[in-house]
Amino acid sequence: MKPASFDYIRPSTRREACELLHEYGDDARVIAGGQSLMAVLNMRFAQPKVLIDIAGIRDLHYIERRADHLAVGAGITQAELLEYPNLKEEVPLLAQALPFIGHAQTRNRGTVCGSIAHADPSAELPLCLTALAGEVVLEARKGKTRRVPSNEFFQGVLTTAKRPGELVTEVRFPLQRQGETYRFHETSMRHGDFAIVALAAVIQGDRADLTVGGVADRPVRRSLSLSDDLSSALNDFAWSLNAQDDAHASAVYRRHLVRELGARLIKESFVQEENSHASQD
Repeated sequence: MKPASFDYIRPSTRREACELLHEYGDDARVIAGGQSLMAVLNMRFAQPKVLIDIAGIRDLHYIERRADHLAVGAGITQAELLEYPNLKEEVPLLAQALPFIGHAQTRNRGTVCGSIAHADPSAELPLCLTALAGEVVLEARKGKTRRVPSNEFFQGVLTTAKRPGELVTEVRFPLQRQGETYRFHETSMRHGDFAIVALAAVIQGDRADLTVGGVADRPVRRSLSLSDDLSSALNDFAWSLNAQDDAHASAVYRRHLVRELGARLIKESFVQEENSHASQD
């Protein structure tokens, strides 16, 4: 199929983009890389009157390390973030997850903020942002901005807290914190496909924050005490996600993956931490 007809505007500044979004409201859609949006347009699930292309806005093209987070502007592609020299040291969870996003060709075009704004519950970047308790920066006309925590931003399948007239200008991933270890794993039909189940674990001391994507209508994070019965806690978590059968996997299989892979990630994190201490000694 081909998309319904629309007007195409390529603003040169973020202020101009926000003015256009204010003018057209729900009749406008933003495109940067287009890897998710074009499929939606071609199938006519979305039929905007105006497509606003922000790829040429220079001041949205940055990766900056700040006091406690890595800020990624809306013009940065997934490939550019993966190539960021200090990613493994600053945000190791992203370094583990980014190679699983699509393929090299799609990462070269798809943007980080675009994936966050699209809010596919099986996508890796929303999972990582939720796991790290990051936040999204939204800008409206006249430079008005607001910051939304990840647990409030994602509200359902392809649904976010972004309001009409707002532009996702930046996402913020918290930097690695001392004493924390990070693990990522996903199961898919083929490498590069959307995950059947994806998991991210953040471990510190006797607490594990486990985040699951691909099961519920958004990524879900839960803190688990490692002093409790882990098997029972993982089983409760798996059932709370309200898994559904679909063409790719059954609800039973998804719950099984949450239990088994969750336990594996937590165990791997302890091994990683012990090896780190041994190398320091």
